[in-house]
Amino acid sequence: MALATAMEGWRMSDAVRVLVVDDHAMVRAGLRKLLDEAGDLEFVGEASDGVEAVAQFSRLQPDVVLMDLVMPGMDGAQATACICEQSPGARVVAMTSFDEDDLVGGALDAGAVCCLIKDARPEVIYETVREASRENGSLDVAAMRAAARLRDDEVGHDLSPRERQVLRCLATGWSNEEIAAELAISVGTVRGHVGKILKKLRAPNRTAAVVLALEHRLVKTPHPGQPHAREV
Repeated sequence: MALATAMEGWRMSDAVRVLVVDDHAMVRAGLRKLLDEAGDLEFVGEASDGVEAVAQFSRLQPDVVLMDLVMPGMDGAQATACICEQSPGARVVAMTSFDEDDLVGGALDAGAVCCLIKDARPEVIYETVREASRENGSLDVAAMRAAARLRDDEVGHDLSPRERQVLRCLATGWSNEEIAAELAISVGTVRGHVGKILKKLRAPNRTAAVVLALEHRLVKTPHPGQPHAREV
């Protein structure tokens, strides 16, 4: 019993501490439940608007902030800017819905390290938070922000129709196996397409590729769980 208690204490002390910001109580509750189930991620607090988010960040000093972009009063981008001005090393992950992709660039410019689709699968949320928490992680924030400022016709112009299909599935949070099943191709072929997508977009990882795709409207983002990838 004592050993179990000690192990639990070690696990929580080593966990990534997360502040959740969203103006919808159900969203906050859902994210809290997901974080509690991850094991290595710890929900430490919540906020329902930008002003409260800035105050909670100052009080709690979380490792990562999951920040909704659309909120009444001070929105997510403004709150992110305030937090990053207060603490330049802050790790803010901007949360956006499928019809809010035009806000991604503003969030990155405000200081967010990456963007996360609210309806992403749990494993995508977990990995995004973990990656964002790593000071020297693979998220190339400077490159993402620079790419976000390019003209739309300069980004992804050389993607093939099939690569755009795969990119669309990536934006939905699908695994390589699910993409392979949807497109009736092998998992190895999917991996090859993903590699080419990352190279052409100069993106360090799948998350960065999705951020750029949303910002530059390289794909028409489908509803969650319905990529309709066969439509070109």
